[in-house]
Amino acid sequence: MVRIAVVGAGVVGLTSATLLQEAFPKASITILADRFGEDTVSDVAAGLYRPGLQFQGQNQEITKKWLRDAYDYYMKILDSDYADEAGVKRASGYVFSMNNPKIVRNFLMEPVVEEFRMCTQEELDQYRMKYGTYAVSVLAECRRFLPFLTRKFEEQGGRIVKRFLNSLEELADDYDIVCNCSGFGAKDLCGDNLVTPMRGQVFKVRAPWVKHFYYVDYDTYILPGFDCITLGGTRQFDSYNTEVCKHDAQSIWERCTNFLPSLKKAEILKEAVGLRPYRSIVRVEKELMKFDSGKTLKVVHNYGHGGYGVMAAPGTSIHAVSLVKEMLGMQSKL
Repeated sequence: MVRIAVVGAGVVGLTSATLLQEAFPKASITILADRFGEDTVSDVAAGLYRPGLQFQGQNQEITKKWLRDAYDYYMKILDSDYADEAGVKRASGYVFSMNNPKIVRNFLMEPVVEEFRMCTQEELDQYRMKYGTYAVSVLAECRRFLPFLTRKFEEQGGRIVKRFLNSLEELADDYDIVCNCSGFGAKDLCGDNLVTPMRGQVFKVRAPWVKHFYYVDYDTYILPGFDCITLGGTRQFDSYNTEVCKHDAQSIWERCTNFLPSLKKAEILKEAVGLRPYRSIVRVEKELMKFDSGKTLKVVHNYGHGGYGVMAAPGTSIHAVSLVKEMLGMQSKL
């Protein structure tokens, strides 16, 4: 029996683990993590499928394949009878700018999603904006999606172990291969100094009258989920501050309510901070790790998604599964 360990229980780890179960139905698969559910950065994410143009893999071809595979994965759930349970829904909305027409276009998103068009003049006038696009996309809310994946994994016989790792070497004797989805933890676990925190702060509010998502000039966003709306945000490079900042909170609130005044009536449920695991090139690759002890370990890395972990997790995980097959001497389907 093949013994597989998945390190990390955020959206990338859980997605990888469930896809590995599909690919290796007879394998023993264990998730190892020291944080779960609400303690992961995935829980802070709004989960809208909208790739940033800085999101990239080793090349444009693989980046576009990740994005297409991820979208198809979510659309398959959306067309199922368990979409609500999984926290996946169709999401429509706008990207606006008062300053730059290039901000509202997205060459990675446009060829993939159900609908993408320029705003009409009537829409621009309604929102008092100069440039804008309208899109119909998909959203996965992690407060439902993570528990859904966890239940799916355990029902298929997967094991979940709470464990802090100082080194992947600790797994060398017990597992045939490791899928490393440790996110920001990879900075220490793999000695990867290219992994950098990108601090994000948000409000979670209740405002059921808001039906569309909105992005307004860079980092102002309003993203309706199932149970709440995410208001953001910040994008603070190399910041390790996990505490809520009152100055950031004031800025976010003012920007969002200035754009959509009805939000002043919203019920604030919580404020949250997450450190996005940013890496200039998302790392999805094989490595035969060799340690000073003489031990070796087959590893497939899948981390560094920045603020696009929820959106891209299925695509990079499909790729990671194909690399696991290669390392175990099986035919790759990539």
